[in-house]
Amino acid sequence: MNASESNTTSNQEDWHPADVLAALKKRGHSLAGLSVTNGYHPTAAGKALKQPWPAMEQIIAAALALTPQEIWPSRYDDRGSPLPRAKT
Repeated sequence: MNASESNTTSNQEDWHPADVLAALKKRGHSLAGLSVTNGYHPTAAGKALKQPWPAMEQIIAAALALTPQEIWPSRYDDRGSPLPRAKT
């Protein structure tokens, strides 16, 4: 998925995790590499593909030269602020 295909409004769907992985790979990144480089456990970035984690979403988005809300519009409001997490 390239930047022109990215999601930019809150009524669009989040990128599929496989699309995020492919976009990172095309740019020479891996989830584990991003995690470790930024001081996290190697599995941290992978968790952000499945559940909200604003700090890690920012790291992934920056590696793709995007904003987190372009990748995960369901997790952000119209101003680009993370939405509160639902309690489980």
